[in-house]
Amino acid sequence: MNKPIRLVFASLLIITASPGSNAQDENQDFPSENTLKYSVPFLTIAPDSRAGAMGDAGVATSPDVNALHWNPAKYAFIEKDMGVSISYTPWLKKLVNDINLAYLAGYKRLDDEQVISGSLLYFSLGNIQFRDQFGEFYGQHAPNEFAIDAAYSRKFGEHFSGGIAFRYIRSDITGGTFIGGSESKAGNSVAGDVSVYYQNPGIQVQDKEMDLALGLNIRNIGSKISYTTVKKNFIPTTMRLGASFNFHLDQYNSLMLTADLNKLLVPTPPLYELDSDGNQVTDENGDLVIDDGYDPNVSVTQGMLQSFYDAPKGLREELHEIKYSFGMEYWYQDVFAVRSGYFHEHQTKGNRKYFTVGVGLKLNVFQADFSYLIPRFQNHPLSNTVRFSLTLDFGALSQEKNQ
Repeated sequence: MNKPIRLVFASLLIITASPGSNAQDENQDFPSENTLKYSVPFLTIAPDSRAGAMGDAGVATSPDVNALHWNPAKYAFIEKDMGVSISYTPWLKKLVNDINLAYLAGYKRLDDEQVISGSLLYFSLGNIQFRDQFGEFYGQHAPNEFAIDAAYSRKFGEHFSGGIAFRYIRSDITGGTFIGGSESKAGNSVAGDVSVYYQNPGIQVQDKEMDLALGLNIRNIGSKISYTTVKKNFIPTTMRLGASFNFHLDQYNSLMLTADLNKLLVPTPPLYELDSDGNQVTDENGDLVIDDGYDPNVSVTQGMLQSFYDAPKGLREELHEIKYSFGMEYWYQDVFAVRSGYFHEHQTKGNRKYFTVGVGLKLNVFQADFSYLIPRFQNHPLSNTVRFSLTLDFGALSQEKNQ
């Protein structure tokens, strides 16, 4: 590799290998934990093996079948005519053995500029038994959640494209049981994505070629979801921004480096006033009194705007809410891939920190991908998380039939 490639690669290694902080924030001016509150978190899980092997980075990587989850605008630059992919992830299997995530995605090119796509994301939480305060069994339920997507992508020039997606979300996790005295129900929501993608292939870096790509996706812009008639919760509206650099080392080898910044656009919980006994103080209406921060009970639009400035401890805490994903993908003869990555979330905002690795094998018609997650902390619930993906290229399949 030439000098510029070595510098970029070394920088990535330094960032991903840097030591992390302790589980508790060393700065006592910050709360030890102030995670963001939202429902249907399954929408934030990386569903496919390729991105899952690159630290959950995917908004600016080269287009593939699973682009709908990461950036629908990428489909406009996909080279194939039609494809479909299915992925499967046993989730939190260190804790239980019957939670899993399945993802089915596909696309069809309409012409040189337009592509339509769709997907189904299904999350099964196994089986749960309901018991009363005396431990008596009174029911059983198999909670599940799913999202159905449809998207449209279009080129707006030689290097630029845009995409929109529409999503129906259903979450049935309570089985109609009573929560806080109110009968529960399945939650429903509708949401949309707005995304853009820029790619500039063939940039000369000394005697090598490099493909530059930039991506932005604002995902899950939609209505709140409710399981009772009492309270409505935000869904995980997310802004993801990223870049990728794909170096063509020679006719057989290529190396892509990518990085994503990911921020949830939901209100940050405020710090509530406490009395001398450490109990939360309420006003004359029975509402909690806010000591620092902003009221989180706002509209979806206000919540998105407020998410940029409402952290109780100001700008520094806002920066803590940004998640970082770094990834690397090496291809040999466009047949065999090796991937690795790192995901970082601040300790006061969830404290997920893990390395990822994976491989891919591409044949004429099929592509198989595998990824493995390695948490930085021992006895982590995400330990030993694996993902499997299988992709079918219908364009290559039809060519084989015609030969």
